[in-house]
Amino acid sequence: MIDLRSDTVTKPNDAMRAAIAAAPVGDDVYADDPTVNALEERVSALFGKEAGVFTPTGSLSNQLGIRTLVKPGEELLTETFAHIVRAELGAGAAFSGITTRTWEGDHGLLVADDVMSIARPDSGPYLVSTTAIAVENTHNFGGGTVQPIDEIRKLRKLTHDVGIATHLDGARIWNAHVATGISFNDYADNFDTVSVCFSKGLGAPIGSMLLSTKDRVAEARIWRKRYGAGMRQVGILAAAINYALDNNIPSLADDHRRAREIAAACASVAPLAVDLKYVHTNIVVLELQGSSKTAPQINSELKDAGILASALGPHTLRLVTHRDLTDDDISKTNSVLPALLQSAFKS
Repeated sequence: MIDLRSDTVTKPNDAMRAAIAAAPVGDDVYADDPTVNALEERVSALFGKEAGVFTPTGSLSNQLGIRTLVKPGEELLTETFAHIVRAELGAGAAFSGITTRTWEGDHGLLVADDVMSIARPDSGPYLVSTTAIAVENTHNFGGGTVQPIDEIRKLRKLTHDVGIATHLDGARIWNAHVATGISFNDYADNFDTVSVCFSKGLGAPIGSMLLSTKDRVAEARIWRKRYGAGMRQVGILAAAINYALDNNIPSLADDHRRAREIAAACASVAPLAVDLKYVHTNIVVLELQGSSKTAPQINSELKDAGILASALGPHTLRLVTHRDLTDDDISKTNSVLPALLQSAFKS
């Protein structure tokens, strides 16, 4: 099967497995795992933050970040289709008592003035106060769009002026960096807390990290243990991530090229389904409103042809490229998917 469901489906190659097998380890709850400690220092320095705490998932690192920024009953703003509000099962409310409001961005893209128009900091004792804003980069359900750095910087200035904190859900910040050339430090400098994920395009089997100040990370480490995510000899995972950081970032450009090839093939027969202007990285989102078939129907037909994708509701189909695919896989996809779309939109 050609698996385009997500970039989370990648598997460790032999060299990564060798790094895992050779990793020095210790008990991470006691801060005794040398490989984890070194990884936390390495990634913190890469993003220009004081400290980092390793987590098993990006959802947890996001939740730890907003937990340190927003008190129970206070408000987090985020985009309508952001992962933190749509795909983390209400964790902010369930775990931390955080209330949420959203703004809607075109393909998830940030416009700082739009966000600040709904922000309500320091609302007094009778109204909910906005205390943090979360931005996702790249934006998953927006189709892998890269947030414009000028808007990020503008948001940082506006929030700083009124005392609102900022959180970056940087699960695919590696893709944003490769697509734009903007450094990790330049992105992270505009946020109080940063979450990054290693198990997507980088190809590590598991792992994310929350980055911030030493004090905030110390607090997050307590909540990580409280949530049941204290880990022991986790250096075997950190070693896989070190390998990914050493070797796998440049190949993200191939993922972006292949996604663009899929999108172009689809747009050539069904221009209403995808706008190439918004295919920035490794995600292709096809909108099927107006077609004679639903996303689950086309998804089923793709599966019958040996191709896996993701139906996100009745009218949205998502395909994600990653390092375990080949150019032949993309060629086969482009021999099947455009024909299905052409038929669906012609009927």
